[in-house]
Amino acid sequence: MILADKIIQLRKKNGWSQEELAEKLGVSRQSISKYEGALAVPDMDKILKLSKIFGVTTDFLIKDEMEIEEYTPAENLDFEENKVHNVSMEMANEFIDYKFNHARKIALSVMLYILSPIVIVLLGGYAACKVVTENFATAVGISVLLVIVAIATGIILLTKHKGEKYKVLEEEYIETAYGVSGMVKNRKEKFNPIYIKNMVIGIALAICSPVPIFVVIYLSNKQINLIFAVILLLIIVSLAAYSIVKVSIMMSSLNCLLEEGDYTRYNKKANKVLNPFYVCYWLFIVGIYLVISFLTAGWSFTWIVWPIAGVLFPIVTTILKSIFVKK
Repeated sequence: MILADKIIQLRKKNGWSQEELAEKLGVSRQSISKYEGALAVPDMDKILKLSKIFGVTTDFLIKDEMEIEEYTPAENLDFEENKVHNVSMEMANEFIDYKFNHARKIALSVMLYILSPIVIVLLGGYAACKVVTENFATAVGISVLLVIVAIATGIILLTKHKGEKYKVLEEEYIETAYGVSGMVKNRKEKFNPIYIKNMVIGIALAICSPVPIFVVIYLSNKQINLIFAVILLLIIVSLAAYSIVKVSIMMSSLNCLLEEGDYTRYNKKANKVLNPFYVCYWLFIVGIYLVISFLTAGWSFTWIVWPIAGVLFPIVTTILKSIFVKK
């Protein structure tokens, strides 16, 4: 086993992220990433420090013929209490394929949620213009909205059910088989340009989504034209969400296997503690959205609750982690 793989496995056995190991070693996270990717080799001074940090001999680190020894991490009692799940090459590929195939379905569900008020917005505009009755607009619009929401929710539930066997990879500590980390890093490197491209497109669409409303206000302030502008805005926002959600889910599968980003062992530990808070947070947001929408009948603008909630969520998460989860 080469030094790069030994550093990866020893780091994970201790439950450290690349950032945490970098801090202990006195180097940058990028340096750790290069060591683990076999793109650079630590000098002898760093080898000595690594042997002290991991509690192994320098011979073990340097000699490729020596395999990972069984040992108890001295500084991570919490990690000892958690079962480590081994991930084979076959399972890793199955998980990535599952995530990539179902990312489009989840993104489509999010798109449907955003598009669900379109009919009620359109009929509400016609009701205001006395083309249809208000009762008809409300009854049909809400019925269509509920049907679309039901379809979107059904897609998410079915997708979640099919991925139940992979839940352990996202929630528990994992140990990847030899070669898995290299394979995942290679796929991540190839996927990164696609990820960046779709994120840029999605963010650009989201930023430009209010343009139709500004154009209509400038050219013609008629109510029916504003209604069509709002519908176009919702379509643009839904396309932006589809683009962002799809590649974010795909990238998450790669980060999960590398235990990076949201899937470091610290974050997994934090999620176990804070999951009830997360559920309550989103249930509260759903309640706020429905109450405001039904009381104001302003389905054309109440969707703004969701991006605001999305922006606030990481802030709330960070605060909760600092209070309830020890590093």
